[in-house]
Amino acid sequence: MLKEKLLPFLDRYNELTMLLSDPNVSNDIKKMTALSKEQSNLEPIKEKTLEYFSTLEQIEENRFLLEDEELGELAKEELKLLEPHKEILEDEIKLLLLPKDPNDERNIFLEIRAGTGGDEAAIFAADLFKSYLRYAENRGWKVEVVSLSEGVLNGYKEVIALIKGQGAFSRLKYEGGVHRVQRVPLTESQGRVHTSAVTVAVMPEVDDVEVDIQEKDLKIDVMRSSGNGGQSVNTTDSAVRITHLPTGIVVVNQDGKSQHKNKDAAMKILKAKLYDMQMQERNAKESEARKQQVGSGDRSARIRTYNYPQNRITDHRVGLTLYRLDAIMEGGLYDELIDPIITHYQAELMKEANF
Repeated sequence: MLKEKLLPFLDRYNELTMLLSDPNVSNDIKKMTALSKEQSNLEPIKEKTLEYFSTLEQIEENRFLLEDEELGELAKEELKLLEPHKEILEDEIKLLLLPKDPNDERNIFLEIRAGTGGDEAAIFAADLFKSYLRYAENRGWKVEVVSLSEGVLNGYKEVIALIKGQGAFSRLKYEGGVHRVQRVPLTESQGRVHTSAVTVAVMPEVDDVEVDIQEKDLKIDVMRSSGNGGQSVNTTDSAVRITHLPTGIVVVNQDGKSQHKNKDAAMKILKAKLYDMQMQERNAKESEARKQQVGSGDRSARIRTYNYPQNRITDHRVGLTLYRLDAIMEGGLYDELIDPIITHYQAELMKEANF
């Protein structure tokens, strides 16, 4: 029963309260900080647990009064309110009990690459990035473009942006995969609908201590920048290409005029890519059911189709179809598209946790 599962959390919260009042603990800043953080993390569960236990007690009391001639009707009315509230509390508590993704509160690197479809894929990559940009602005996040390779007609062959803000990873972590677009390209003179695709990767920003990179494993090349970038773009060796020899991952950055800044930006992207690779390897070792989770990050999986002639957007993972593609692209990826995906995979996690 859920009640039995909650008792250890309540016991631990009370134990932490006692420990934090111990003079020996209060004199140890490091230990006190760790215990305070643990108690703070348990606070939401504790509050919901107490409310849930109180609701269970009230339900039992009112069920006992159902046979009472004077209070029976009142108890019946109370139960009509208490029992639905109990179910709501159970759902809220189950969400709180799900294992926390340690990356949920991190900033992210969002990488969008043009795939099949040539110039049209690059144009859609730019359109999709601008949609994510509007979504980030709506949520008050800051966006910094750290790498950009332009194509024709303002398209992007590849764009990598650092998105900073509370919950950036938790909201966008399910966006990784193949995004397919069906529309008449700007480059199409016959009015025919083409199908193109871009790939999206969402990688948490990581600290130096989390990814161990040996200097001997890196090949760093400097070169002159190419493409748009201002008057000095082709006059200095400011572009940086870093190759991680053990994995073959290559990161190129040429957006800044400073070689030093371009190298720093490239290293941050490389660390995120290596950390992401480590996460994929961990996921691959887990059970088959776990690998089916959307967060497994399979870059080859087609997750969404954007059909412009029908003004339709379909998420294939949850079978969600909305006929307001224009509004979603103009206003950013609205929560009405992202929320059902998060809810679906939270439900999958609940099944796995035997709730």
